[in-house]
Amino acid sequence: MNVLITGADGFIGKNLLVHLRELQDVAVDTFTRDDDVATLPAKVAGADFIFHLAGINRPQDPQEFTSGNVDLTRALADAVRAAGRPVPLLYTSSIQASLDNVYGVSKRGAEAVLQDLQASSGSPVYLLRLPNVFGKWARPNYNSAVATFCHNIARDLPIQINDAQARVSLVYIDDVVRSFLQVMRGEHAGSTFVEVQPQYNASVGEIAGHLQAFRDSRKTLVTEPVGSGFIRALYSTYVSYLPQDRFTYEVPKYGDERGVFVEMLKTGDSGQFSYFTAHPGVTRGGHYHHTKTEKFLVIKGKANFRFRHMVTDEFYELQTAGDKPVIVETVPGWTHDITNIGDEEMVVMLWANEIFDRELPDTYARPLTA
Repeated sequence: MNVLITGADGFIGKNLLVHLRELQDVAVDTFTRDDDVATLPAKVAGADFIFHLAGINRPQDPQEFTSGNVDLTRALADAVRAAGRPVPLLYTSSIQASLDNVYGVSKRGAEAVLQDLQASSGSPVYLLRLPNVFGKWARPNYNSAVATFCHNIARDLPIQINDAQARVSLVYIDDVVRSFLQVMRGEHAGSTFVEVQPQYNASVGEIAGHLQAFRDSRKTLVTEPVGSGFIRALYSTYVSYLPQDRFTYEVPKYGDERGVFVEMLKTGDSGQFSYFTAHPGVTRGGHYHHTKTEKFLVIKGKANFRFRHMVTDEFYELQTAGDKPVIVETVPGWTHDITNIGDEEMVVMLWANEIFDRELPDTYARPLTA
């Protein structure tokens, strides 16, 4: 399939280009503001599908809304007619097309041009009235407040919020591109208006608060719930704005004669991740918990784990090594320890089901005896 993208150098266009280049059966041609409109007929003549993403949304002169949205769309429609065959076309409109501001009127005008093209030429037209789109590669101080907030907060720069309670409808760039590809594959045949899902709704203050929490997590080590939904998408967006000198950050390391202990990540409701080391012959632990549980994974060296029941005095021990990944889980009510029985430094990953609380540690010393 030969695909033409107008506005290929914009925020949405860049993301779409990368996704299309991952497909082996798609060849991509582009049209950007650096290209002459006179080149459109030749580009359209070789296209099997058109993504019309080009447009104007922040001009210095309001007249540019008409030239950049309506007139360019008309030139594209004329090129499709000149091709003499139906060419499916997807257009990124805006939810403001339902409003009577200058921008909304221009987007609605472009929609009308394409609906007329569909009626007169049989070219399938798909209109996506997008709300605020956020994601990687959006331009700060241009494409969206989310991009501006991400850029500034990632650099410890101030942000300006005029109304923290104002609510915003948003869609994530990957969901937008997924909808694009579904349309290209014919999954929305017969539908002129296509809606991107999922859509999110949040206040400006909520968005800023999440982004600030992402930044602060490097110090507190407590992560937001970034595994799904809006927070997942927002976190991915925030990280994409990190400057290169902030790709890394240090975490505290606590060491003594036994080895070191390092906390990596803490969660609000699913515990924390750490690792520790132990020199040959060193034993760590020698305590029990009433409720806390832990998972140990030896990733280097050899370990001997010992357990003793606090009531029955039942004893159990086992060995694991870094060359065979085995999880050892501590059980409430059993005192336990771990000894490096190898000849090299032992490195052990550790997950605990709760963040360590120095006021209520649920950790009680009880050394084990054989």
